[in-house]
Amino acid sequence: MFVDTHCHLTMLDLSPYEGNLDQALEQARLAGVSKFMGISVDLDDHIKLAEIASRHHDVGYTVGVHPCEDDHVMARATTDYLVELAQSEKVWALGETGLDYYHSTDFITEQKQCFARHIQASKIVKKPVVVHTRSAKHDTVDIIRAEQSTHGILHCFTEDWETAKAVLDCGYYISFSGIISFKSAQDLRDVAKQVPLDRVLIETDSPYLAPVPYRGKTNEPKYVPYVAKALSDVYDKSLEEIGMITTQNFENLLNLK
Repeated sequence: MFVDTHCHLTMLDLSPYEGNLDQALEQARLAGVSKFMGISVDLDDHIKLAEIASRHHDVGYTVGVHPCEDDHVMARATTDYLVELAQSEKVWALGETGLDYYHSTDFITEQKQCFARHIQASKIVKKPVVVHTRSAKHDTVDIIRAEQSTHGILHCFTEDWETAKAVLDCGYYISFSGIISFKSAQDLRDVAKQVPLDRVLIETDSPYLAPVPYRGKTNEPKYVPYVAKALSDVYDKSLEEIGMITTQNFENLLNLK
């Protein structure tokens, strides 16, 4: 009923499960989670994620490099190599890629070039790109437009309506994390209200950004229904409706060719 479209399955705190990821996924399923997209931040993450996905029919993953990685890591992500890694049917998307000037402005040129290569690979393999943006909204939109990217997710959305509208106009989906449930996030809820329901996705971004009532604790996929709950209040829909709509949206995104 719920899809966690962005979870870092290689980084979860598994101490409540005696180190067993399978148990964490099972707890999420019991909470109503029907699909998980495990996210790469480093090119080599695909090795572990492929192994996890091979054991679980409801887990897919991404291949790519996070913009906070060092320039030499980003340099390895050539378009050809990304295309090669993305061949498996268990690879659902490319990324997470994008731009992050909050953590570092040392490699802005490299970030932009790496982001563009992810988009080029995504167009070749006809799979969406998962985009991270922080303190870089204008450049992020400029590259999406310049590369004519129409098949993607702006993940963990925290920006203004202008940014949302710009990527929606390009064909993107917008994914909300636990931040949408924070008391301090009224501005974000006001933006979310304007996003068409057929373009909304939900995610945990676990182990980060646990939603209320678990804010401040380590996050995990079983909490994604709390993100849906926050959105159900925004849209004045039932929790079940938000679950069904966002699940269908994810299917639509993956089936775009």
